[in-house]
Amino acid sequence: MNIFLNEVECRVLGSLVEKETTTPEYYPLSLNALVNACNQKSNREPAMNLEEAAVRQALHSLDGQSLIRSVSAADSRVTKYEHRLQEAFNFYRHEIAILCVLLLRGPQTPGELRSRAERMHPFDDLSAVHASLQHLMKREPPLVKILPRQPGTKEARYAHLLSGDVESFEAKPDLEATASGIHADGERIAHLEEKVAALQKEIADLRQQFAVFRKQFE
Repeated sequence: MNIFLNEVECRVLGSLVEKETTTPEYYPLSLNALVNACNQKSNREPAMNLEEAAVRQALHSLDGQSLIRSVSAADSRVTKYEHRLQEAFNFYRHEIAILCVLLLRGPQTPGELRSRAERMHPFDDLSAVHASLQHLMKREPPLVKILPRQPGTKEARYAHLLSGDVESFEAKPDLEATASGIHADGERIAHLEEKVAALQKEIADLRQQFAVFRKQFE
């Protein structure tokens, strides 16, 4: 089964998978609920601000790949949506939890996967996470791959392959932290400049006092 998902489709599919387990009372999701799920700030990387039209387009594409379907309840006129990953791949629960986190947060270490998949499937230890990753890597075609370890990191990261092959993972810079650092540097520089100006004034005063003192002996 050949699948190639863009970033928005990954977010939509991952959100449907997550909400099926974490909020089953509200699943399947209406379009409005799905947009909110895609744009929520927690458990998402990167943060998105998707419009309804973008989510609707992603749903259309996912439907064409038999990965989601629309459902209409007899007591509601609102169309709702649910994923079909189980039908497409016949996943075990631990496999779908791992894949869901990778869809929503990008490449992850086994430790991150264990922690972030906890709400969908509790893993006893890291060996259980590794076993799930191996199952996904041995599928035909593979659904997960291990990425080259980045310099200075202790653990390798794993990525899903529903968006094609992945060569490497580069962590996106924390823009907020960067801005904070720049602001702090600016404050330190301003403080140093004030100190230098004060010292310069002090030296000028001492020179003036010394000149007055010398005149007393001329």
